[in-house]
Formats: sequence, C-alpha cells, structure tokens
Amino acid sequence: MNASGTKHTQLTLTDATPTTANVFNQALGVALTLLIAFGLAMSAAQPATARAQVHSSAAFAQFVAELWPEAQSAGVSRKTFNEAFAGLKPDYSLPDLLFPGQKTPRKVGQAEFTRAPSDYLSTTYLRRLGKTGKGMAAKYATQLKAIEDKFGVDRFSILGIWGRETSFGRYTPKHDAIRVLATQAFTGRRAEMFRGELIDALRLLEKGVPRKKMRGSWAGAMGMTQFMPSEFFKHRHDFAGDGYADLFNSVPDALASAARQLKNKGWEPGYTWGYEIVIPGSSDCAEEGPPGTRTIKEWAALGYRRTGGRTFPEKVLDKPAYLMSPAGAYGPSFLALNNFKVFREYNTSDLYATFVGNLADRIAGGGDFRTPWQDIGPQRTAIIRGVQQGLKDRGYGISIVDGFIGSNTRRQVGLFQRTNGLKVDCWPTKRVLSALR
Repeated sequence: MNASGTKHTQLTLTDATPTTANVFNQALGVALTLLIAFGLAMSAAQPATARAQVHSSAAFAQFVAELWPEAQSAGVSRKTFNEAFAGLKPDYSLPDLLFPGQKTPRKVGQAEFTRAPSDYLSTTYLRRLGKTGKGMAAKYATQLKAIEDKFGVDRFSILGIWGRETSFGRYTPKHDAIRVLATQAFTGRRAEMFRGELIDALRLLEKGVPRKKMRGSWAGAMGMTQFMPSEFFKHRHDFAGDGYADLFNSVPDALASAARQLKNKGWEPGYTWGYEIVIPGSSDCAEEGPPGTRTIKEWAALGYRRTGGRTFPEKVLDKPAYLMSPAGAYGPSFLALNNFKVFREYNTSDLYATFVGNLADRIAGGGDFRTPWQDIGPQRTAIIRGVQQGLKDRGYGISIVDGFIGSNTRRQVGLFQRTNGLKVDCWPTKRVLSALR
C-alpha cells in the first residue's frame, strides 16, 4: 500500500508476461499502421512545406511501430503500449532536439548549463533551502538515521539532493514523461539513450505506476528525487517494506532510493564532498580538473589552504582530490573529493554538484561560501562552442565541442591564457574567442 492507501504492483526487475490484446487494443495497433500508410501517401501529394509536416507525423508513427517489438521483449503488453501512444504527438518545444539538416541541437534548458554561476548558486536561495532542510532533517530524523545505517550516505547529502531536485517535494515537473521520452528518442541529440529510457518508462506503466504520476523534466526525470526510468529499476528501495517503492509520494522511499543510487555510484562513507580553498599566488585556476589530481597533502604543500584559516582534517590528507573552480577565477574554488564525483554521477554538472554539496553543508550547520561569486552573466552557447572549437583547432585537449562549460573547458582556456600571456581567468569569453581567432 502507498501513502494514499491504493494498492500497487511491486516494482521488481522481473519482467511481466505480455497479455493478449483485446479488440480495442488491436484496433489501436491497426490505427497506428494506417496512420503510417496515410502519412506516407499524403507526403507524395502535398507541397513542400505541408509534405514536411505530414512526413513528420508519418515518421513518428513509423518510430512507434518499430518500437513495439523492443517493448514487447521487455515485458510490455500490447494494451499498455497502445494506451501509452494513443493520440500522442511529439513535443517539439523541448530542448536538445536535433532535426534533419541541423548541425547542432537547441540548447539544453537545464539551469546548470545556461545560468550564471552566481545566479545558479544564489546565496539567498541556498539559505532558504538550508533552513527548510534543517526542518526536514528533524522531521525525518528516524528514517534518515535508518537510511544512513543501511547505505552509509549521510543524511545531509541525501537532503541536499532532495532540496536541489524538487525543493523538498514542493516542485512537480510539468511534462508528461512518456511524451518527453518519446520525443527525445524520436529526434533528440541522444536518441539511443532515450530509447532505452522510454522502454523503461513503459515498463513502469506495466508495473502499475499511474501515468498521471509520471510528470517529468524535459529529459524525463521523475519523482521527488528525480530518477530517470532506468534508475527506478536500478536503485529504487522500498523503505517501508510494504511491497511498493513509491518515489512519488513516499518521502522515506524517495530518500532511501537516492541514498542507494549514491552508494551504487561509489559513495565513500564518512567523507565530505570537498573543501573551499584559496589558490596561492604561485598557481592559478588552470590547474583545474581530474588530470591535475593530487592528494590533499600535496595540494597543501603547494600552498593551497582552506578558507577562513581552517585546516584539513587528518583523515583526508592522503585522499586524492582535484581543483574545481566552477566560475573560473570569478568565484570560489574547491578541492573536490570522490563524493563530489558521485554527485556528478547523479547530474553531470559542476554547478549542480557544488549546489548539493553546499546545501548539505548548510543543513549540517555550515554557512555561506567564503569567496563571493562575481556576476559574469549567463553561459553563452555560441561563445563557448567557438572557444572549444578554437582550442581544439590549436591542439588543446578538447575532444567534444558541445557548448557546455565543464572543468576540462575551463582548464584548457586557462592553459591557453597562460601560454599566450593573457589574464588567466579560465572562463570562455568573447575576449578568449577573439584571441583564438
């Protein structure tokens, strides 16, 4: 039973056996076939603009028809499949779609890849979430203790994930997850990955998860701690032991599942995510990134110090860490430990991982960043992509030109600035783009 008292089928990794389609579902299957034939016939008779639109409908219908054998093999019944796609149309307003003839997709809409670091890591917002998080820590103290004991992930980090993802359950994504995943699998930049997620979303429907609950982000993440469909099967945990892992309505189930995901991705119990530091004058932000990994002891020997006169705990001195400056020289810098990388496995963004880590620290009693964030404006895809391409053309270590700022892009910018006698700020700006050209 879930919180509302409604009985559900337990989420397990055992595939359900497909059932025989009834007359209604057979009709829906025939309708899909007819739609494909109609769309293809119409496309030959319409003017160019109308033909493109009709072809889009026909192509989507063809995509759905070709998806069925794969869904059937995964244990999805014809009834569930037909009901999922009945009347469904792609949502072309989503980001990260790639249409025929396009070289680059529409920019990803995630705040981690669009907003300025100072905006994303707003002190006002973090303070407010920190206060709420302390209340949640008290409210769910018993459950959080049990989750800590089982998975070895501290309660503050678990709450940090919940706070970042859905503001402690206050925010519900607006999109129908099936429509989002179908669109991304049909014409998204990462279509193959989303195809698998779509199949798993259909499996969730087959297991009894109501479609109305499956409200997702633009990428299809769902529930209080925002799991992709595949993650429901890999990491879900039935905390209450009632036979149903409810990541939509049960706070303990959602938090336990988040903790299990962090553990499964390599969480080290008893350690933090990182330390805010001051870079010595003999060094700069171009040392950033995993390639520059050293032990904390080695960083300290180079003159790297914690902010506020604090010292590094004895137990971390031999731990490997890398320099991480999410705003280049325009904000705080950190020595990131293994658990920072685990946060990034949850969401591959340095800003996201820094947000979750700082929020966890605040809930645990910590405070603001010691170094202020400077307002350097939003992230500009065209400039970032141009800088990445320019660096790649000059032989710097850029393998992917995607318009997203990560530690490697900042590192390579810093190395270019060093070599060419420019101010080393490790940020892809118009000035850097001009210098590259």
